[in-house]
Amino acid sequence: MHTVVERELELKLILSPERSIPVPALLSYRTDDPYAVHISFHINSEHPVNWTFARELLVEGVFRPCGHGDVRVWPTKVERRSVILMALSSPDGDALLQAPAAQVSAWLERTLRVVPPGSEAEQLGIDDGLAELLAPTPADDLWLRDPWPSDESRDGE
Repeated sequence: MHTVVERELELKLILSPERSIPVPALLSYRTDDPYAVHISFHINSEHPVNWTFARELLVEGVFRPCGHGDVRVWPTKVERRSVILMALSSPDGDALLQAPAAQVSAWLERTLRVVPPGSEAEQLGIDDGLAELLAPTPADDLWLRDPWPSDESRDGE
């Protein structure tokens, strides 16, 4: 059974230093995709805008600037309130979003209780799958046997 940890919150899309607009968003974490976080932005369109990136990136971004390329995250203060800034870049455009640090941190803590850091691979069952794939079968004995024994091996016959 897979667990989902979700949190609805309102982010701010920063348009300029003086102007921003509210953007409802849904933070989502699923144990069947344990390395990733998903954010759905509900903008004025038929379908939400979805972003997926590493949970580790968001965890680190709560404490210090991190990321490069398409997703960058860093903490800061706005009007003496702690916030998380997320810069997202895609071929369709760029966005700078501001999220309340306390709400993001509380949601991240819930995800970390569900799947502690370093235990993500266990959720995927990779080790079990590899063990099953690599387990010897009775047919392996046929393949591992030398089909043309050398003369030396017949000496003991």
